[in-house]
Amino acid sequence: MLVQSPSEVSAEPVSATQQPRRRHSVRAVGLLVSVGVLLLVCVASIVVGAKPVPVGDVWHGVFHNSGTGTDVVIAELRMPRTVMGLIVGVALGLSGAVMQALTRNPLAEPGLMGVNAGAAAAVVTAISFFGVTSLTGYVWFAFAGAAVVSVLVYLLGGSRSANPVRLALAGTAATFALYGYVNAVQLLDSAALDRLRFWTVGSLATADMDTVRRVAPFVGAGVVLALLIARPLNAMEMGDDTARALGAHLNRTRVLAMIAVTLLCGAATAACGPITFVGLAVPYLVRALTGPDMRWILPYAAVLSPVLLLGADVIGRVVARPSELQVGIVTAVVGGPVFIHLVRRKRMAQL
Repeated sequence: MLVQSPSEVSAEPVSATQQPRRRHSVRAVGLLVSVGVLLLVCVASIVVGAKPVPVGDVWHGVFHNSGTGTDVVIAELRMPRTVMGLIVGVALGLSGAVMQALTRNPLAEPGLMGVNAGAAAAVVTAISFFGVTSLTGYVWFAFAGAAVVSVLVYLLGGSRSANPVRLALAGTAATFALYGYVNAVQLLDSAALDRLRFWTVGSLATADMDTVRRVAPFVGAGVVLALLIARPLNAMEMGDDTARALGAHLNRTRVLAMIAVTLLCGAATAACGPITFVGLAVPYLVRALTGPDMRWILPYAAVLSPVLLLGADVIGRVVARPSELQVGIVTAVVGGPVFIHLVRRKRMAQL
């Protein structure tokens, strides 16, 4: 008869308790590495462009703007563009992660679910029919459009009985219908076409610090709200019955999640136009790294989404120098293969 020593008996529970700690440590280190990558991409966004800027001149241009050509390029053009890309990237990444958890659908993304299209249609309406030209006006119309389309897609998808396929189809139908309306308005209104021809494909080129200051409070509120509902979203991903058994308030969580998505998408779309696939690709990839825990998915998505957006913006400046490709075009090219991969997966084919 074999007898285990006390050390052998106690080894198993110790390893069982150490495993979650090790997993948390790996996730924390990964998040720190992601922050480091984001800082490098931010520096590249300031340095790279039609006019190359030495890294040593960046500090001088940011903190000691003397009015020289290089300082003006850094302080008045590239810094606002980088900060705006950072804010919009956070907004799109978090909104995509929240929508995927809320609908239990890996295809859920503001661009694919019609939310961005709703905001864009509302902004086009504001410009063409109400003569709105300021960002402050854009934001409120964008919020209204995003909120209305979010509710509409949810209802068309079957509300509480919605499944991923029905929601994706409802979002796609709403997106095509709304962008048809946007294109029709632009063709009929040449002035609106001139103002919107870059905005509708998604661009950071016109960003300035005034726009950043106006958009940041709305995005900040959406970020806080999204992070606060991480735990109930975890419960909802296991199904409504399980979530109720765990004490989650389903209707309240749904309402708060839609408010967060509306704040994030409305502000981002008003500032830069509808940018797709960032909210789809990043949360999906992050989920593969962190697992299903929204307490880790949301911070990772908030850090890595700006990496994708700013990286796409830098690529757009380089490939067509001295001109540039709008960031919305580059993200669509990058995100398209991810979307195709998701659709072709065996699990998605069985939904």
